[in-house]
Amino acid sequence: MKLDDLTTTDQLRDFLSGTQAVAFSVLGDKDASYRWIQGGELVRFRYLTSARPDKGVVIRYLMKVSGYSRQQITRLVAQYRDTGQLKRRQRTVAGFASRYSTEDIRLLAAMDERHETPCGPAVKKLCERAYRVFGQAEYERLATISVSHLYNLRQTTTYTRQRRHFEKTRPKVSSIGERRKPRPNGKPGYIRIDTVHQGDQDKQKGVYHINAVDEETQFEVVCSVEKISELYLIPGLQEMLEAFPFTLLGFHSDNGSEYINSQVADLLDKLCIEFTKSRSRHSNDNALAESKNAAVVRKQFGYSHIPQRWAPLINEFNRQHLNPYLNFHRPCFFPETLTNAKGKERKVYRYENLMTPYDKLKSLPDAKDYLKPGVTFEILDEVAHQISDNQAADQLQKARQTLFKIIHGRSLSTG
Repeated sequence: MKLDDLTTTDQLRDFLSGTQAVAFSVLGDKDASYRWIQGGELVRFRYLTSARPDKGVVIRYLMKVSGYSRQQITRLVAQYRDTGQLKRRQRTVAGFASRYSTEDIRLLAAMDERHETPCGPAVKKLCERAYRVFGQAEYERLATISVSHLYNLRQTTTYTRQRRHFEKTRPKVSSIGERRKPRPNGKPGYIRIDTVHQGDQDKQKGVYHINAVDEETQFEVVCSVEKISELYLIPGLQEMLEAFPFTLLGFHSDNGSEYINSQVADLLDKLCIEFTKSRSRHSNDNALAESKNAAVVRKQFGYSHIPQRWAPLINEFNRQHLNPYLNFHRPCFFPETLTNAKGKERKVYRYENLMTPYDKLKSLPDAKDYLKPGVTFEILDEVAHQISDNQAADQLQKARQTLFKIIHGRSLSTG
């Protein structure tokens, strides 16, 4: 079947659905295409008087045979409906002649590179001086360029191919916290803090442990939260800061965003606590907290994933068993710094300096002056001597076994 054999809209539907075999050629000449659309098809199928569904079939037919878009066919149909004929409105626009050549753009790129890309007016003045003062004829056209068009030439492909400028990514400087190592000078109250994450599983985050250690006494408080967002972290920090028996003077963290933010800064500012953060290329600035992460937190909770919903139960375990054991019953080494004749410092860990954090606190000169209001050594002594070290360790182990049985869904009667 040929195109001329299509005489009804039903045949056009069959043609568009692909059930009719039709031989046709692509219309390459625009004038011939317009004549074919008007006389051969719109008139032949009585488009203007056809029903609306049949008009849609004719439109799709014209699109398929002519290769024109639906928008173009719609414009042609509108012209035919208004004027009764289709007439090409060919308009050839030569465009604007390019005033500045490729060589001019290269001269501009060289000028920018030579003078380290000054502002547009300065470059224009340099081009004027090159031509009028120093007689460099190649700058004749650039000497009359407008400043706005100069910026246009800087965006051209010729310019960017000749001159590319790269800048390294500049880190964003945060004004929160002072970047230095804390200086406790033998006083308690300068804590180091770090976060330990309890693993991911199936793209689900685990519990977060916040570990804070006093630099001078190694008094340690562990707090577990579901997330490190403001909703969970700020109450956890408030509970942690209140758990220390002495007045806090300093708060040191790494550069993690969970601590370097305005909410934490406002909390510390309200409590008059100095906020410091680790320095770049000084990996030991927060080494005390990181060493406690491995020696305490990981030993207690391991590395496997613990779902976030267990954070309140774990934090209760920390409050009742872990933190009292760490501070009143677990001995720690305290370093002694020796300086040789050349001024080199060396830390030694003597057995005589092995004691619990609470004993270290009591051994400090004027120790009672560092305690919070309402806290006395008589009250703390009752806590320290209520049970022995072995009993505290047994209670800790038993409570931890119970905790993990609940977490892993095992009954308390089975081991």
